[in-house]
Amino acid sequence: MEKILLDVLTKNGLLTGFAVIGLTMVVSYWLSRRFTRGKLHGSAIAIMLGLALAYVSGLFTGGQKGVADVPLLAGVGMLGGAMIRDFAITATAFGVQMQEIRKAGTSGVVSLLVGVSLSFAVGAAVAAAFGYTDAVSMTTIGAGAVTYIVGPVTGAAIGASSEVMALSIAAGLVKAILVMIASPFFAPRIGLDNPRTAMVFGGMMGTTSGVCGALAAIDPKLVPYGAMTSTFYTGLGCLLGPSLLFLATQALVG
Repeated sequence: MEKILLDVLTKNGLLTGFAVIGLTMVVSYWLSRRFTRGKLHGSAIAIMLGLALAYVSGLFTGGQKGVADVPLLAGVGMLGGAMIRDFAITATAFGVQMQEIRKAGTSGVVSLLVGVSLSFAVGAAVAAAFGYTDAVSMTTIGAGAVTYIVGPVTGAAIGASSEVMALSIAAGLVKAILVMIASPFFAPRIGLDNPRTAMVFGGMMGTTSGVCGALAAIDPKLVPYGAMTSTFYTGLGCLLGPSLLFLATQALVG
């Protein structure tokens, strides 16, 4: 019976992936309510559980795709792919009201430019502090601090090594988790309680997963507004990373 069940679950990998992720979310939200009273959002806990499971899977299988290297959980790889990710990001835009977007005005645009530049500068400085002093490495890791999507996109465009691109992704993941965990605690102090500030917040932080998780813990109605500008942030970073930011870094360090 067990063999038959395993065969069915393996052959229907996508459905199994949905079930496993659904169970992970249920457990994560229960942990959030039970031990943090919602202060640490369930999405943040789910990400940490996912990273832990990916690490353990890598130890046992010797693979490089996390739980997707386990035959039973191969369907998780499809759910974690670019297609589903981009669909989820785009879908959040349908909750936005245009009159609220217009209210953001200049502040929304400025937040995007400042957010990308500041995140890049901090990431590049940290890269240099750890010995990655060439322009390609500093730019790639700095772009990773913008978001974990911008990092590898920039690295591939300017010829960074796979090691450096992996570091850029790690930098972006750390940022996403920190934004998701810390923002709900600081929200009352920075007035993060309305659509306009949510859009500025999304433009400053940029990481869509971190911003959406944080806003969901603060007020779910704010999620589409933060997601809107954070999505623009990712696109802007992909444009500026391998072009203007790379040239500026190259001019500074040679």
